[in-house]
Amino acid sequence: MTDTEREAKPRSGGVQSVDRAIDLLELLADAGGESTLSELAGKTSLPLPTIHRLMRTLLARGYVRQLPSRRYTLGPRLIRLGDSAGRQFGADARPFLARLAGELGESANLAIIDRDMAVYVAQASSSHSMRMFTEVGRRVFTHSTGVGKAILAQLPDPAVEDILTRAGMPPATSKTIDTVPDLLTELDRIRERGYAVDDGEQEIGVRCFAVPVLGAPTPTALSISGPDARVTPEFGERAVPVLQDIAGEIADLLRAG
Repeated sequence: MTDTEREAKPRSGGVQSVDRAIDLLELLADAGGESTLSELAGKTSLPLPTIHRLMRTLLARGYVRQLPSRRYTLGPRLIRLGDSAGRQFGADARPFLARLAGELGESANLAIIDRDMAVYVAQASSSHSMRMFTEVGRRVFTHSTGVGKAILAQLPDPAVEDILTRAGMPPATSKTIDTVPDLLTELDRIRERGYAVDDGEQEIGVRCFAVPVLGAPTPTALSISGPDARVTPEFGERAVPVLQDIAGEIADLLRAG
């Protein structure tokens, strides 16, 4: 979340100290999970003593921890919350994925960004004997996957560059985009047309179409994938509108919650 988005968030009816503590956790996450107090102060309008007081509280509760270098990082208590939230999100979304897989006949996946990687939180398998199977909880690079690119396309270019610098861009196949300028160009195309394609970039012989789940609390993407003999460009023309409709329903579910 950008600083502008944070400033634009409605505060009426909320508890200011809770709002501020959550903002600091989000800033830590945006920074790759690690930052100093002065770096946090540079990204928010809060005075340094206020940030220090809030971070001491989060530290005492285990939601942040302090490294020997005096830098702060996200704490272990967040792992349990994140795991529980991810499981519940996946459970809530799975009926939508099952409908998507049933309608299009290929495997459907839902992924979110987590610590510079895309992680699958829900999956519904194709009924074909030859099908793609992605284990829920699997973490993949964002630059070489359909869901990853659909997630990155929701972020501003500087945030994308930070993620790629921290995670790297190892080529999974000869088709993988492995330079930042080329990927930024591809993300512009994705933003313009509204969907991403993984054409053998993660695994040769596999094609994937993915769309962003706009309005989700964290960058999220929905995809359909299968062997490229079945998941053709013509299949994509039929699949993308269905993906976008179901992504909108998932977004509505999240907003209602």
